Amino acid sequence: MGGLNHSSVRDQLKVYLVAGTRDCSSPLPHVLNESLSAGITMFQFREKGPGSLEGEMKKALALQLFNQCREASVPFIVNDDTDLAEQIDADGLHVGQEDDDAYEARKRIGKHKILGVSVHTVEEAYKAIEAGADYLGAGPIYATGSKADAEKESGPEWISELRRNGVDIPIAAIGGISQSNGTAVIRAGADGLAVISAITKAGSPYQAVKEFRGLFTE
Repeated sequence: MGGLNHSSVRDQLKVYLVAGTRDCSSPLPHVLNESLSAGITMFQFREKGPGSLEGEMKKALALQLFNQCREASVPFIVNDDTDLAEQIDADGLHVGQEDDDAYEARKRIGKHKILGVSVHTVEEAYKAIEAGADYLGAGPIYATGSKADAEKESGPEWISELRRNGVDIPIAAIGGISQSNGTAVIRAGADGLAVISAITKAGSPYQAVKEFRGLFTE
């Protein structure tokens, strides 16, 4: 099991911005600043794909974004880079099925950091929980252009299936999540909405985040 309180993680997952430099219409620090001001509850730095930053440039940007999150008291999660997460002492790490082993990731970051694991089957969900995941990333729920190697879309039913099979730890739904379909995902049992382009490519990331927050009060 994960080392953190599930109730607090559920609250932190609600409006979960996931982004890297390639995902944004304007500079990522600006997008993050607007999103923090509007009330995102967690941020994941996902710097992947052709043209993405590497090495010291990636680390420097990660530190800048981490400081922005820290000032707003919002957890900063690193995607699939355990070394970077350790170097900057990030609040947590998210790994996929093709990334670092979840057991090893938990061992390296310790029990007091947030560990998220992407899952696509009930069996993967059980294994992630056993490895010490604090939350699961379930998707893609809808078609997405943000991840080139994304699995086939599963729909909100995938969240319901996890719940029916006894998965009771926090779940963040990801993949094509928008203001128009987010409510259906929440009703299916998701604790949070992990969003990329609906915020990062919005004319006003601030307004987009406000709209996502509103889905939890409907």
